[in-house]
Amino acid sequence: MLRRLRENGPVVLVPLAWTFATAAHLELLATRAVLIGHLVMDVVLVAFAALSWAEMRRGVLLAWKVVLLVGLGFTLLGTATLYASPGTTALLRVVVLGWMVVPAAGLVYTGRHVAPDAGPLVYTAGAGLSAAGAVAYLAAPVVAAGSLAPAGLALVGVGQTAGIANAVYQY
Repeated sequence: MLRRLRENGPVVLVPLAWTFATAAHLELLATRAVLIGHLVMDVVLVAFAALSWAEMRRGVLLAWKVVLLVGLGFTLLGTATLYASPGTTALLRVVVLGWMVVPAAGLVYTGRHVAPDAGPLVYTAGAGLSAAGAVAYLAAPVVAAGSLAPAGLALVGVGQTAGIANAVYQY
């Protein structure tokens, strides 16, 4: 059962994480709830990495191990920031941007290295949506458009969910 959860869980967890991030940006969640969410993500990421470590030794899975470990670093930074100085939005934006860009690189790599019948275009399109979302998110404070950050988060959520859904389907 644990193996099945590791194989299929990300298809639920990825969109859930981006929905959670969007709710936080729309200030629908208290800072304490966001901190608790980060703590849960820390535990899930560590557990997933530990349980999947041996399987993620080469190829596309090795690339995703790197994404997972770098992402864990960003999540830990977010946890520490929310705990020590919850009003520090600059570091929290770095955390969000990290989770936009690093998986996008993983999606590009995956799209270039999977077999043609494994849907490489899904990964490439997912990377494109993630990159577009990151640009929108990054531009939001500059153009002072209130809906631009949530739109960027939504694009990333759709792109990364498409990638992970295809990976789960192909696996």
